[in-house]
Amino acid sequence: MIKKITPFLMYDHDLNEVMDFYASVFSDFKLIHSMNGPEGNGMVATFEIKGQQVYCYNGGPHFKFSDAASLFIDCETQEDVDYLWEKLSEGGAKSECGWLIDKFGVRWQVIPSILMELQKDPNPAKAHAVVQAMLKMSKIVIADLEAAYASVE
Repeated sequence: MIKKITPFLMYDHDLNEVMDFYASVFSDFKLIHSMNGPEGNGMVATFEIKGQQVYCYNGGPHFKFSDAASLFIDCETQEDVDYLWEKLSEGGAKSECGWLIDKFGVRWQVIPSILMELQKDPNPAKAHAVVQAMLKMSKIVIADLEAAYASVE
């Protein structure tokens, strides 16, 4: 029987640096386990954010992250979106539709909960208006989603 499924990320960085960065971003960050390699750099780590554990390994330069996988952050408020958008993209890159790349190459989606709720509206015109508004954004702005939603009868 399957016990659980846990993301496993292969970095090309000292995991001590990675863990320090995530600890500075997430107030509930918890380092579960870490192990240094022979040169003192972080090689293996397990951390937890909001109850989600993530296993990490410093696999070297032949492991690269891509847009094929991302970590999705479900945010309650615009303040949460704004904070995480700025902090996680420091040294990385901001993209479109709530996506960003942190300085280690990990892709993140910083998404307000209301986006997912509004997209599920039984009125397809309202849901479509919300999606169209989102497609024009880099960082997701809740007020703009709500305005698009309200613009359709």
